[in-house]
Amino acid sequence: MADSKRYEITVTSRTQFVPDQSDEANGRFVFAYTITILNTGSIPAQLISRHWVIADANGERQEVRGLGVVGAQPLLKPGEKFEYTSGTAIATAVGTMRGSYQMVAEDGTQFVANIPEFTLAAPRVLH
Repeated sequence: MADSKRYEITVTSRTQFVPDQSDEANGRFVFAYTITILNTGSIPAQLISRHWVIADANGERQEVRGLGVVGAQPLLKPGEKFEYTSGTAIATAVGTMRGSYQMVAEDGTQFVANIPEFTLAAPRVLH
């Protein structure tokens, strides 16, 4: 099997607007996002750290880096998944998130799992 298939992680996302934590009149839009991390490779791998790029419709960007996710550094065997929910606040009703997870495989190989860009949108903002 090719090395690229040994070290393969698939990341999917779901988002939800959180109206009770938002203050739209003052430019605070809160979103929850649920991330599913699936080891689609052939070797166990551990999530070590994360890097997020969060952008609002005004072009403002936040970058977030840190160890693990929600206090965990999950070790995923091939076929295993880890799911977590977290949140973010931006100044506009629409924005985007994208990023990456820094992973270490059981054999010591370090690799990056990309998080595809997804949209944050308050209800009735996008058609």
